[in-house]
Formats: sequence, C-alpha cells, structure tokens
Amino acid sequence: MLSLTNLAVWADGIMPVDTFTVEVYYRQGSARIDSAYQDNRNKLDSLLGVLHKLSSDSTLRLDRFSIMSGASPEGSTSLNRNLSKRRSQSIGNYLRRRIPSQASIITETHAGIDWDNLRTKVALSDMPCKEKEEVLSILDNTPEWVIKNGIVVDSRKKQLMDLHRGNSWRYMEKHFFPLLRRSLVEVQYVSLLPAAGTEQVPEPDAEQTDTVEMPQPLTPVPASKTEAEDSRMVSESQQQPPFYMAVKTNLLYDVLLVPNAGVEFYLGKGFSASGSWMYAWWKKNRRHRYWRIYGGELAIRKYFCRPEGGSPLSGHHLGVYGQILTYDFETGGRGYMGGKPGGTLWEKMNYTAGLEYGYSLPIARRLNIDFVIGLGYWGGTYYEYLPMDNHYVWQATKQRHWFGPTKAEISLVWLLGRGNHNLKKGGKK
Repeated sequence: MLSLTNLAVWADGIMPVDTFTVEVYYRQGSARIDSAYQDNRNKLDSLLGVLHKLSSDSTLRLDRFSIMSGASPEGSTSLNRNLSKRRSQSIGNYLRRRIPSQASIITETHAGIDWDNLRTKVALSDMPCKEKEEVLSILDNTPEWVIKNGIVVDSRKKQLMDLHRGNSWRYMEKHFFPLLRRSLVEVQYVSLLPAAGTEQVPEPDAEQTDTVEMPQPLTPVPASKTEAEDSRMVSESQQQPPFYMAVKTNLLYDVLLVPNAGVEFYLGKGFSASGSWMYAWWKKNRRHRYWRIYGGELAIRKYFCRPEGGSPLSGHHLGVYGQILTYDFETGGRGYMGGKPGGTLWEKMNYTAGLEYGYSLPIARRLNIDFVIGLGYWGGTYYEYLPMDNHYVWQATKQRHWFGPTKAEISLVWLLGRGNHNLKKGGKK
C-alpha cells in the first residue's frame, strides 16, 4: 500500500508510484468468475476496495489498470488462446459494472498458454533434480511448434507429455496447471499531493499506522440466482493440501536388539524435521552380560535430486543432527557406563552432534529404505567398572572426546499422509 512517507516526501519532482495486484483463478476450461473458488471472493473485495479509494480520493490518480489472463496447456493452442481472451473479458466486464468510473482505463491482454508462469513454477518447485532440469530444458529450448518442410513434426507440449512416460506431465497437471488458469489484475496509481516545500501533510497521530487506511470492501452488485448458487459450490479442486510424514525404524539397531522408532515431517521446499527414540534393557547377571541403552535424536534434513516417481521424502539428503544417550554395557569381564550414576538426567547423558548424508530409496508405494552415515563429535563422561561378588567395583572415570562416525542407519521407512507415496512402475499411482 502507499505509505504516508511516500505521500509527503518528494524527490526531484517525481510522484510516488504504488501498485496493487490480484490473481483471480478459474476452473479448468471455464472463463466464468467463481467467487467460491480459490479465495476469489476476498481477492475481488480487496481489489474493489482499492478502486473505490482511487475513485473517491482526489489526491490519488489511477495511472494504469491492466488485466492479463492465461491458461494451462491442456487442450489445443487455439482453444487456450480463446479461453484466456474470454477470461480477460470476463474480469474486465465484472470490474466495469462495479466501478464504472474507471472503465475507460482498463486494458485487456491474454497470453494463451502461460508458458512463462509454468517455467517459474517448475524452477521454484521441489521436483526431482534430474526431472526438473529436463522439464526446464524443454521449456527453454523447444519451440511451441517444431515445423519442418511446412509440417509440424514435434512440439513443446508433446515432449513434456512424453517425458518419463507421462509422470512429469501428471505432476505438473496436479501442482502447477491450476495456478496457470488465472487473470492477473494490476492497478498502478500515483499521488497528486504537492511537491515538498509547498505544503506539508499533517503528521499522523501516534496511534495511526504508517500506511493509508483502506476502506471496507464494497458490497458486490447482487448476482443472478445462477451465479449465487454457483458461488456456494465447493470447488472439486479445493482438496485438502498434501501432508507428508514418515514412521521409521533403524534396522541396524533392531539387529543389535535395540528397539527404536522415529517420525519425520516434511516442512516444504525439500526440508524435513525428524525425531527418534531407542530403548533396550537386557541382562544375564550369572554370565555378567548387561546391555542397557536409551536416548533420542533430533535432525533437520534437506532433500534434493528426488528419484523419478519418488515421494518428497525420497532421494539424496544432507542434514544436521543431535543426540543424547546413556548406556551400560557388560561384556563378561568389564563394564562401561555412560554418564554419572545417580546424577541428574543431563549428568547421566552423553551427547553427539554432526552432519549426515543419506539416500532414501523407494522400494514400494509406501515404503523406502534409508541409508545414512553421520560424522561428528561424541562427548561426555563414562565409567569403567568390574562386576565382583554381586557388586560393581569402580575402576576409572574418563572423558570421551571422539571425532568421527557417530551415526549409521539402514532404516525401513513407512510413508504416511495425503499424497505421500511413490509412483509404481509405469507411472501409475
């Protein structure tokens, strides 16, 4: 929004400029404005509020009012060109009816298939590395139509649809195409307040904000019965957002009779957070065999280069981790205890921190195998003792300062959540 500072301060006689933009989305194949779809109602109310302010405020002047509409690649080029044109006309007519004083300055343009916006969405997405590079290469280097001797022999759309047996196309169809079916409305306006030194704008009260207060949204012109009924319809495409998580167990610990379990949550843009816990308590006093360990771990990961058809929790990953644990091992003749016996919780614990690298390999629709190695520091106090006559005789207190491998995993990962699964062979879900 236009700030009071911009309204009051001038530089070399140049008037401050501000821009307000709104994106209105459409159902597939439709040019009708549906206020119940993709929060269109609130966006349009905000836009009408700005336009009403411009109409009633003599200190502001509308400088540019443009509408640009696009379509997704499904369907023919001519159909999408016509569809995007009708979308610009639809939003233009909607605004002219409600703000007739601004009707003369509205300009309408249309892009047909919005390839530029699609490229932006792909570049900023978390598609698998190799797949993303291939899609961007097609968008950048393949013409919309490849013509040889006057005959169309190939096209950008065909190459995208054929890539990875259609998996890439289906991914974009789900995640990106709905965002291409839009009209971008841009309102640019300037201030007409006098230049600095001729008239000062009164300072705002302390309780005022530093921005121009926008009016309440205008009451929309009553819609027809059909439009009112349609606006109450819940869009089929407004599904619940995807949710990705995993439950896992480290098979190496399981083999060593240390039960363990962990959870991992996908945070977006390739990042995840995870936590795990292990606990074991086994003993054979007569043979002086004692095996106790418990502790937990927290980790943050960044996934990249996701394999074809893999879930967001698949592929290469780098991360940082921290662990706390305590242990007590007897191997028949000598015992080793981590932490201070009888101390506080923290005094009983050893700790590790480090960097990890791994690869999560899809093996089934909802299963991965995750291979991880971690390097870092292991610190804390530990005690050596001898088991004698049903007593434990202390031998030495030592400090552990270890730099090197502190983590190893071969984990079975169960993928949970909406949309969190691997594609089966052949690209079928």
